[in-house]
Amino acid sequence: MACVPSSWKEKVVDLIYWRDIKRSGVVFGASLFLLLSLSVFSIVSVLAYIALALLSVTISFRIYKGVLQAIQKSEEGHPFRSILESNLALPEDVVQKHCTVALNQVNRTVAELRRLFLVEDLVDSLKFAVLMWVFTYIGALFNGLTLLIVALISLFSIPVIYERHQTQVDHYLALINKNLKNTSDLILAKVPGLKRKSE
Repeated sequence: MACVPSSWKEKVVDLIYWRDIKRSGVVFGASLFLLLSLSVFSIVSVLAYIALALLSVTISFRIYKGVLQAIQKSEEGHPFRSILESNLALPEDVVQKHCTVALNQVNRTVAELRRLFLVEDLVDSLKFAVLMWVFTYIGALFNGLTLLIVALISLFSIPVIYERHQTQVDHYLALINKNLKNTSDLILAKVPGLKRKSE
């Protein structure tokens, strides 16, 4: 199975861990601004405003360079010529590779959902039911856009916090996992007919 190239993984990790503060700040700020804009305006309005802002910048720059060339009587030409002449088409092999990765992921997800909904393993299906029940409460409290904003802020803050305080966080996570395992074992022992996978 194909996977994401390691250079992309490294770039994403560098962004999330704020290795280059300027680049991470730009990505985080732009993403957060986009999500906050979507919470106030419709997606059509946000896309239209972004397009207008980009056009304002490019048109202003084009006029500025044209005036500068007229004053200096230079023959530099179009300021965006190199971008206009570059090939921006996606290579077919890259698209096929990513489509194959996406298709494999979809097939695995469908197989897992089939297994959970058709109760191949009762314990896993019950865990999934509890998770969906928790999601009903989360959905009642937050809309999807709010969850995306929280996820974005968490993505750019939790890894850095974990990196700085790893020993303390690992200690508390181990305690939580131990308590959850003990509680799960206790419930499985009390409910008749449920067997653990190892049995």
